[in-house]
Amino acid sequence: MRRALRLAARARGRTSPNPMVGAIIVRNGRIVGEGWHPGAGKPHAEVVALQAAGQKARGATLYVTLEPCCHWGRTPPCVDSIIAAGIRRIVAAQVDPDPRVSGKGADKLRAAGIEVEFGVLGQQAARLIEAHHKYVTTRRPFVTLKLACSLDGKTATASGQSQWITGEQARRFVHRLRAESDAVMVGAGTVLADDPLLTARLVSASKQPLRVVIDGKARTPADARVLKAASARTLVVVGASASQQAEGLRAAGAEVLSLPDADGRIDLGSVLDELGRREITTLLVEGGATLAASLVQARLVDKLIFILAPILIGGGDAPSAVAGAGATTLQEAVRLRDVHVRRLGQDIMVEGYPSYG
Repeated sequence: MRRALRLAARARGRTSPNPMVGAIIVRNGRIVGEGWHPGAGKPHAEVVALQAAGQKARGATLYVTLEPCCHWGRTPPCVDSIIAAGIRRIVAAQVDPDPRVSGKGADKLRAAGIEVEFGVLGQQAARLIEAHHKYVTTRRPFVTLKLACSLDGKTATASGQSQWITGEQARRFVHRLRAESDAVMVGAGTVLADDPLLTARLVSASKQPLRVVIDGKARTPADARVLKAASARTLVVVGASASQQAEGLRAAGAEVLSLPDADGRIDLGSVLDELGRREITTLLVEGGATLAASLVQARLVDKLIFILAPILIGGGDAPSAVAGAGATTLQEAVRLRDVHVRRLGQDIMVEGYPSYG
């Protein structure tokens, strides 16, 4: 199962809106076939492994990181291929949370006389499909908020200088996050202050994420870098009250989405609903402080990644990573669970999942 999980992860960032899945076929203690799902519309991991095993699959055990599907989507149901191949036993790490499957695949396999077992390395498999779980149960993308700041929580100096607080290894890590995400989101303030391109450039990328700018008052300049790069699309979300000001953005090549607003403030839940309708399953939010605070306050962040640089900036006027009024008591503060810490060169990455209480 560990190998199946490693195989599944080879397609990280390329399977949306499908989950990453790996499969291993074992007969008489030897691997006779293996595979992983390379992308939507392509054969599922189980089918790839069955094709590799051929006749050796008969009477064998299939180890798979997720319950085999039993419905028609872009490809036929995997359970039919498994039954036809003569697999004797299936060991699956996780039940598929997709309501179209969720136990139904196992039921059909058991009805065909195949032994089915769940739970082997289930926690690791659950982490692998966390975005899939969020998407199929809510039809919203899994939201990762990435923040980079100094040890004292500053994202720039009082004069606005921010490049570069973190080191090269941390920047490569962020570019890999972009390459593995369906979309990258920032607020208009970040566009005005930093003029980011928001593409994955420092790593090998099979695709570029959709760039999303939350710009309630349509302040994004028509010559902003986020509107450039033919390899990446840009969606600017503006308030309905500012839709006329957005014509220049359309002329610059951006897609403009107009949503109801309250004095330029757009309901971020509505933005996530729209991204879900576009089959965006993974959303990386990179800033700025106001957008970060709004997402946290609305309890819309699923995972938080903080990259801390070993530098002290100081200054009461220097911008902080998260804006807003903040918690008035420690009991109201958002704490992280399942915290993981690692080094990125001289920088420190802290990753965890918000507990909203």
